Parts: sequence; structure tokens; C-alpha cells
Amino acid sequence: MKRFHVHVSVKDLTQSIGFYSKIFGATPSVEKVDYAKWMLDDPRINFAISQRGHVPGVNHLGFQVDSDEELRGLRNQVASADLAALDEPGAACCYAKSDKYWVEDPQGIAWETFHSLGTITVFGEDGASAKAGEGYSACCIPLAKQPSDHADAACCVPKVAQHGQAACCG
Repeated sequence: MKRFHVHVSVKDLTQSIGFYSKIFGATPSVEKVDYAKWMLDDPRINFAISQRGHVPGVNHLGFQVDSDEELRGLRNQVASADLAALDEPGAACCYAKSDKYWVEDPQGIAWETFHSLGTITVFGEDGASAKAGEGYSACCIPLAKQPSDHADAACCVPKVAQHGQAACCG
């Protein structure tokens, strides 16, 4: 069964955990120094927040599935529709190891579809998850190539740079 996934980048993790705990009427099922996640059954959602230097707001959306079969089914649906997708088997991200793929909607919002395989002790890349030479790690949401000075590098969800401007994390 699919579970809707929302990941929001926040300015203040402690304040946001307090807010979302009140909204959901529950404490996070996972809480780390830079990340929190609620696995809710009503509504069926995997809601995550992180404070990792990204611009506050929606980081990405997606679907979490319970099996490899469900993941393959959704991936085949994307392939049948001729939608470009990036496959990341065995990705290490957000304190979990997952098989996943990414697509991007017409507005540039990243969508992640994943099957969690287990937990890991670090938020992002664990050394084995980076794809050498491709300009991203498993925790860097691979979005469209950026114009101008980032034309040759895949980008991810923008990070906050100096003076409040968004910058590509590379």
C-alpha cells in the first residue's frame, strides 16, 4: 500500500517539531539532531522535516511503497508514460537505505518514489551512495540542470547562500 510522502525544509527544527507534533497530535517516530519524521496512519503519510541549510519550504513530495513489486509497478507506469526518471537503487538518505527513483513535475518539484530497506546512522551520503562524477549524492535531489554558472552540473533542492539567495548545492 502506498503512503504519501512530504519532506519540508525548516529554519528551526525544535520549533517545527513542536508545531507539527501539535498539528498531528503525535510526536515524531524518528527524531535526530537535524531531522524528524512522522509515520501517520490517518492520513497515511510519511511526513519529514529537516534543518540542513536548504531554503525553507517543500523540499520534495513522493510515495513510499511497501514492496519491490509496488516500486517496479510504479516505475513501469512512469516508463510507459515516457517520463524521464532517475533510478537510485540502494540509496542512503534521510537515515534510511532505499531503492528509489525520482521524477520532476512540470513546475520543477521533485517527486521521490521509494521502498525503504532499512535504517542507517547518517542523514545523507555514507560514502557508498554517491554516484561519482554525476554531481549529486543520494540525498541531493537531482533536479533539472541550472542555467548560467551551474549549466554543467545537476542540481538539487536549493540551499540558502549568503544574503538569503538560493544556491545550488553541488
